[in-house]
Amino acid sequence: MDQISFIPIINSVIYSFLGIAILLVCYVIIEKLTPEKTWHEIAQNKNTALAIIFGAFIIGISIIISAAIHE
Repeated sequence: MDQISFIPIINSVIYSFLGIAILLVCYVIIEKLTPEKTWHEIAQNKNTALAIIFGAFIIGISIIISAAIHE
């Protein structure tokens, strides 16, 4: 029986954590650049427009990160 190679699985896990870390760094940068605290605005003040914009930002950065890692 063939042996299972765990190298691709380990690479996937490492790249996943790398992508999450880059996404969190981008979130912190955006949080510092905006005048108000975005999480407070979304959670406490129920700012739906900001939540939609921030969701689009997260999806966009995630697509860029995945494309960069996939190459």
